[in-house]
Amino acid sequence: MFLQSVSFWNLAFYALMVFMATLGLWDVFFGFEENKCSMSYMFEYPEYQKIELPKKLAKRYPAYELYLYGEGSYAEEHKILPLTGIPVLFLPGNAGSYKQVRSVGSIALRKAEDIDFKYHFDFFSVNFNEELVALYGGSLQRQTKFVHECIKTILKLYKGQEFAPKSVAIIGHSMGGLVARALLTLKNFKQDLINLLITQATPHVAPVMPLDRFITDFYMTVNNYWILNARHINLTTLSVAGGFRDYQVRSGLTFLPKLSHHTSALSVVSSAVPKTWVSTDHLSIVWCKQLQLTTIRAFFDLIDADTKQITQNPKKKLSVLNHHFIRHPSKHFEENPAIISDLTGTSMWVPVKVSKWTYVAYNESDKIYFTFPLANHRKIYTHVYCQSTMLDTNSWIFGCINSTSMCQHGIDLSWKAELLPTIKSVMLRLQDYPSLSHLVVYVPSIHGSKFVVDCEFFKKETRSIQLPVTHLFSFGLSSRKVILNTSGLFYNIELLNFGQIYQAFKINVVSKCSGVKEEITSIYKLHIPWSYEDSLTIAQVPSSTEISLKLHIAQPENDSHVALLKMYTSSDCQYEVTVKTSFSQILGQIVRFHGGALPAYVTSSILLAYGGQLYSLFSTGHCLEYATMLDKEAKPYKVDPFVIMIKFLLGYKWFKELWDVLMLPQLDAIILTSQSMCFPLVSLILFLFGTCTAYWGGLLSSASVRLLSSLWLALKRPSELPKDIKMISADLPFLTIVLIIVGWTTCGAFAILLTYLYYVFKIVHLQASLTMYKNSRTVNPKHSRRSEKKSNHHKDSTVYHLRLSANDAEDSLRMHSTVINLLTWIVLLSMPSLIYWLKNLRYYFKLNPDPCKPLAFILIPTMAVLGNTHTVSIRSSKLLKTTSQFPLPLAVGIIAFGSAHLYRVPCFVFIPLLLHALCNFI
Repeated sequence: MFLQSVSFWNLAFYALMVFMATLGLWDVFFGFEENKCSMSYMFEYPEYQKIELPKKLAKRYPAYELYLYGEGSYAEEHKILPLTGIPVLFLPGNAGSYKQVRSVGSIALRKAEDIDFKYHFDFFSVNFNEELVALYGGSLQRQTKFVHECIKTILKLYKGQEFAPKSVAIIGHSMGGLVARALLTLKNFKQDLINLLITQATPHVAPVMPLDRFITDFYMTVNNYWILNARHINLTTLSVAGGFRDYQVRSGLTFLPKLSHHTSALSVVSSAVPKTWVSTDHLSIVWCKQLQLTTIRAFFDLIDADTKQITQNPKKKLSVLNHHFIRHPSKHFEENPAIISDLTGTSMWVPVKVSKWTYVAYNESDKIYFTFPLANHRKIYTHVYCQSTMLDTNSWIFGCINSTSMCQHGIDLSWKAELLPTIKSVMLRLQDYPSLSHLVVYVPSIHGSKFVVDCEFFKKETRSIQLPVTHLFSFGLSSRKVILNTSGLFYNIELLNFGQIYQAFKINVVSKCSGVKEEITSIYKLHIPWSYEDSLTIAQVPSSTEISLKLHIAQPENDSHVALLKMYTSSDCQYEVTVKTSFSQILGQIVRFHGGALPAYVTSSILLAYGGQLYSLFSTGHCLEYATMLDKEAKPYKVDPFVIMIKFLLGYKWFKELWDVLMLPQLDAIILTSQSMCFPLVSLILFLFGTCTAYWGGLLSSASVRLLSSLWLALKRPSELPKDIKMISADLPFLTIVLIIVGWTTCGAFAILLTYLYYVFKIVHLQASLTMYKNSRTVNPKHSRRSEKKSNHHKDSTVYHLRLSANDAEDSLRMHSTVINLLTWIVLLSMPSLIYWLKNLRYYFKLNPDPCKPLAFILIPTMAVLGNTHTVSIRSSKLLKTTSQFPLPLAVGIIAFGSAHLYRVPCFVFIPLLLHALCNFI
């Protein structure tokens, strides 16, 4: 019956929407590189020593604990406190375990052993009982206060030591990073207690799913504090994102706000981190060996030799983080590197006058300095580029001032180099070094190893090639390409007109080589100049390589930089670069950035269909099918124009003042615009996806009710259709009171779920009774017609003595099926707090604070009445016309205020349900 009420074209449209949504979901969950992280292993058995907390603290936070990580002899030695190392506190995230500290803790321990424990770190970890804080924000403040107490407890463990720490470093994974930032908002918290904060896959900008107001309030408190107090926050902070592999927390949410006064904050994607160069998923970011090695190297470079603790110098901290996480010059970190290097000694000096030079070093017995005079090259070329496949940390390129063929002292240009997976390279603009007379490349004496050094002088315009990307709506049918014919080592492909998050492309690089016998490696680096989200692709040439081109952060309006594809190529090969739009990845970007708003669009579509059903009942006396009304009423033009108009009017001062006087919340569309998340036509696409989801959800719920009614018929013979309709049965007040008490004493979401089950039971019972009646009418049609006439004869205008006919029962079931769809989404949106409550039931019998309690108190009596409501009892209600007009503005309200605040959606849904219930009495 449900499918029969939809035309073939509408069914084809809904199937197309499913196909498009599937493409987007596939791109989000599977359209990324394979996991290239190496697993970090423990060399000895890990041990977690529980730190005894003060009794009052343990009683106040019974679900939380503090542990010290250790292995082998280190663990045995440190069972006897106090401690002597440098404290680091690990904070797990949503449903995270305190045992996730073992990867970074074990690597730090191995590093300390390598230097004979000259310095070592003590890694502590907090057990938050694996709370679901990303879904329920009521415990975030409690976690923050507990971490404050943990920091004070940790510092007491070092009391009396010669180099006792006065602060701790914090590593926060996921929501643990947000809790760490929230420490600064506590009244009695001293900022000096934290010397460094590193967050991993932490959504700093906004919650992934804003399912209750406690989460959004917590975010607002933390972010507003950091923005308003930016001048006074001296905490060095590093945020590391996982890239496209992390589909739980998209990387755009992890970028700390760029404030002019807060310069000690860095945000980077793991694919751009030197010596890491991989994308990580939400869990592997805590155990990815490449990333944890980088983190530990940075920690050891941050140590102050005088205090044997992490330095208090903010400039040094930022320099270390830049060195390890942003641009690595393939040299060990030095706080004050020597600019002038001594080039004396028994070495060969070989002049090189050509503009392009290659040297293959193998079993070299002597050190060689190759000198490049710059005077003549400056007249012809603008840049010089050099690269070496020897990835040691020694200086290798220098500049000589006013020399003829050799110099005793040279300027160390190795600090200008950049480390890449297979080479280290340096590019210099000649006019930036007018005092240099020669460029010197140093080749050390080696035995048994082989490496290649290349240098070339070139004009910038010959290596910078512009490639405009294809139009968004070309759907991959057209492409643009460039061919690199010259035999250069480096090219910059400028990707013009690319800077929005809704753009997505596929770049195909085809390399063709001639006369190449050995394996050659090329590196393609996608460089995004306005954010550290670079990604690298390594290709063995000749080959055909496909690169995904899409963004985590949109280009700021005042930024004029151009995204680049940096190509480190072979001079023996020719390269062809093709770019075309990827429709599936565009859909993936929509799902990635706006998928969380889909429940708002689904409920908006259902509300429009609900309003249509109520109006058809008022105008014709009959309720039409849900699918028919969804097709007729759920139109984007009924909702989107109003939201767009409001957004436009809010640009005028008088309307904004009126808006503030009415104390209306900020429009969600404005919030999305501030986060550079507004796609063209995105609301239309989401509305179509929402309508499609509403349709298939309605089909599923209708089939479920019929299946349950069939099971009911098989297990128990139901009564006939009710002869008298009673809105308030004898047991209804008692049941309502019981459910309200359950919601008050336990969890509001639990009471809502019980109410939902009661309502479903009533509808299944009605469906079973109607099926039984139809079956009996088929067996005995004459008796059925007499019963139908008798039923119609006894109809009365008094609601409490109405008789229910088969047609009225079918009308009622159509209305109830829509109400079930609405109620299902209320239950789904309240489910996170229910799961949290069940998980912590052994600690807290009553959920406090409870985001669903106010809603439960209104919804319980409303649904109790609606469970006994039939269309025959409300079609003559004076309130019915008004009730049928409410869903449209409420559907607009859901999109305007609920797409970025999902917890508001049930507040819009229950209003027409309440009015529907009141129609029984007015």
